[in-house]
Formats: sequence, structure tokens, C-alpha cells
Amino acid sequence: MTSLRLAIGFLTVLPVAPAREARMGPARAWFPLVGLGLGGVLLGLDAAAREALPELVVGAILVAALLVLTRAIHTEGFLDCCDGLFGGYTREDQLRILRDSHVGAFAVIGGAALLLLKWSALAGIPDDARTGLLLVFPCLSRFGILATMAVFPYVRQQGLGTAFQEGRGWWQIAMGAATAAAAAVLFLGGGGTILFGVTVVVALGLGRWIAGMLGGMTGDTYGAVNEVGEVAVLVLGIALLSATPEIFGAPLW
Repeated sequence: MTSLRLAIGFLTVLPVAPAREARMGPARAWFPLVGLGLGGVLLGLDAAAREALPELVVGAILVAALLVLTRAIHTEGFLDCCDGLFGGYTREDQLRILRDSHVGAFAVIGGAALLLLKWSALAGIPDDARTGLLLVFPCLSRFGILATMAVFPYVRQQGLGTAFQEGRGWWQIAMGAATAAAAAVLFLGGGGTILFGVTVVVALGLGRWIAGMLGGMTGDTYGAVNEVGEVAVLVLGIALLSATPEIFGAPLW
């Protein structure tokens, strides 16, 4: 279970294993399972906080908890992408800005929009699907990272994502897909299959756009894929439940 420990250590704040250990490629298979664990923590916090606090405050607590639990690693990547992709006019400029530790105007604007969307979505999940969506949205978004790792090349010779290029195999994609799809169907019924498909479309669509600009993916862009995937699953899940609640059917759990 070394690869599982590596995935937990990389994706969460838990000091389970060194985040930069070599041959982390096999750890990719566990990304969705780690996301499901994060969803379980959020579900527990939600159940406790809703006993005494308004929904808007609970939503803010969940956003803050997710940032702490993940060391904001994905959010930081999203912010860097906002500056790099929108602030650079050439590929070289974009890659240089992505490495810049300073925060620019595009990062501030993008980060504010991201957190506002995530906060309002987490606060507004209907009770009918609250358990399922809280459990599943971090799982599906992390499968989005896995999908882009499989399809698009890594553009840098050195970087946070280079460790995941060693020990890669298609079995990791299959295992991650099985975990994410099973969780979606188990906790969200038929609607979970739609959200799984949306996750793949959003991740690959965003990955194709990014790779077209940069020539491939970077560690920061993986973080952006995760953040956009989280919001997409939450918002679309709420929209589907409001418009056609029967599409979710009865979850298997």
C-alpha cells in the first residue's frame, strides 16, 4: 500500500508519506479514493455544523476545511493558471508566469470567483442529495486530474508533476475510473453516471485548451482541472436535482 500512502501524503495535509518520493506514478490510481475520503470528512463536518449554524456559514466552513485538508495545493495551482494563461501572450511567457510565486490581478479575480462559486454551491446543496454530492464531488474531480495525466503530455522537464510520469500504467486509469464511477452510482444513483461523464468532459476539454496553449500540462494545471471539476460537479448536480430530481433515482446506499 505504498502507493496509497503516497497519494494521501501528496493530496492531503496528513503526514503519511513524503510528497516528492520517486515513482509516484502508481499513486495516481488512488486519487479518486483519497477524494472520497476527503468527501467523508466534509460530510462529517457538515452534519455537525448544521446542528447549530446557518447554511451559509456551514458552506464557508466546508470551503475552509477543504483548503486546510489539501494544503490548498489545487487552489494554488488554479490561481497560478489564472495569471499564467491569461497574463502571458506567448507560450514562454505563460510558462514563466506559472512559475512566478507572485499573485497577479487575474489570480485574485479568478480565486474570488472560484471560492464564491464553491461556497454558494456547498451551502445550497439540497437535502435530497447532500450526502451523495458531498461525498462524491472531491472523488470525481480528482479522477479528472488522473484523466488529464493519461491523455496530455507533461510539458516540463522538472516540476511537481514529473514524479507522476514514472511508473505510469493504464491499469491506474482503469482503477481510478472504476472507483469514481462506482462511488458516483453508489451514492447518487443514475445521476451519478451523468456527473461522472461531465467530469471527464470538463477535465479533457480544459486539458485540451491548456495543452493547446502550453504544449502540455504542468502541476499547476492539474490543480486547475481539479478546482474547475469540483465546481462543475457541484453546480451541475444542484441544477439536475432542481430541474429533474427523478434523474438521480434511488442511490444504492
